[in-house]
Amino acid sequence: MNRQQLVALIRKRRSYLCVGLDTDLSKIPAHLLTDPDPFFAFNKAIIDATRDLCVSYKINTAFYEAAGVKGWEAMEKTVRYIGSEHFCIADAKRGDIGNTADQYARAFFETLPFDAVTIAPYMGEDSVKPFLQYEGKWGIVLGLTSNKGAADFELQTLDTAEGKTMLYEKVLTTVSTWGTPENLMFVVGATQADEFINIRRLTPGHFYLVPGVGAQGGSLELISAKAMNEDVGLLVNASRAIIYASSGEDFAEKAREVASGYQQEMDRYLI
Repeated sequence: MNRQQLVALIRKRRSYLCVGLDTDLSKIPAHLLTDPDPFFAFNKAIIDATRDLCVSYKINTAFYEAAGVKGWEAMEKTVRYIGSEHFCIADAKRGDIGNTADQYARAFFETLPFDAVTIAPYMGEDSVKPFLQYEGKWGIVLGLTSNKGAADFELQTLDTAEGKTMLYEKVLTTVSTWGTPENLMFVVGATQADEFINIRRLTPGHFYLVPGVGAQGGSLELISAKAMNEDVGLLVNASRAIIYASSGEDFAEKAREVASGYQQEMDRYLI
């Protein structure tokens, strides 16, 4: 899905909601555990309940990889079931030397039909560039994350020829030269709301994948006010708050209720 298609989808659905499928077998409703493929049974019900309310799904690959072959098969079934009418993200946080990154890109963009992959930029340009070579596909690079450990590196101050800058600012400005707003996004955590104005100043045209709304306490109102651009420029992710809204047989219905609340709030903020 290219940028024009993504923006059109956001305008059509009046939503920039991304539903995170962080499917944990220890948390899904007990009645699904007897299904031959409980991962997919759960995901299918969530997707069917929310597909008209969101524009994107984010599959956190770790939850599937942990289950071995069966988990990987369920992930493949899920991404194919989502189809082409949603922006589908592999939250894999890959980041390795060029020839290895080439293979990761092939895995998620050729073998699997994902639209985007999250990438850790620590190893530099050759670890990111292979994900930016596919037409209509995206690399989503970690910028400023919402976890407590962001303070360990991302928020550290550097002395540069241009003066003092934080590491995350250096990442944003450097990585933005490796791609374009047509194929490159950044992960910016919702709990970092105070930094959004500065981040938008540094990367005015890029989309941001914003986790941390809902269970982690990020404010959708603040994010929308500080970071939205003329193309909206946001995919706001909610995972646990939606998919685990209920542990009973009404889990899909409750997931829809929460997703609908996000969509209705987003509708008010859209330009």
